[in-house]
Amino acid sequence: MDIREIKRLVELMVDADLSELDITEGETKIHLRRGGAVVAAMPAAAPAVMAPAAMPATAGLASPVAASSAPAAGSGEKLIEVRSPMVGTFYLASSPDSEPYVSVGATVSADSVVCIIEAMKVMNEIKAECKGTIAEVCVKNAHPVEYGQVLFKVRPS
Repeated sequence: MDIREIKRLVELMVDADLSELDITEGETKIHLRRGGAVVAAMPAAAPAVMAPAAMPATAGLASPVAASSAPAAGSGEKLIEVRSPMVGTFYLASSPDSEPYVSVGATVSADSVVCIIEAMKVMNEIKAECKGTIAEVCVKNAHPVEYGQVLFKVRPS
């Protein structure tokens, strides 16, 4: 199995919105998992590669993006944390010449696109998945992010 075939499989996973894929072909076993956890190719008899521990899920949420609320620094106010659903590169705008999707003080709804995360040359729009006002942008533009990393803090409305 060559790299072009693996890239094709990743594209199919994105198109079909699959989170995991296991394929065994002769002595080669491929395990792909979206979200930056594992991409491994090895002989079928080799020991399995362990994925890093995932962030604990918050009950009742459909997505890891708007995951939890945390008190604001120095106040009793609860802020909603918008977290990264994947590993990739964080962008505040759709292109270098475009205005940022949001900035501190911007009002967002659940369907508001707040940023883009590029993963394997695929641009993924990230939505706020909550309603409120952006209180803090936690990542610098064009910097790498990890799965579960806080991207924004939102003051709920």
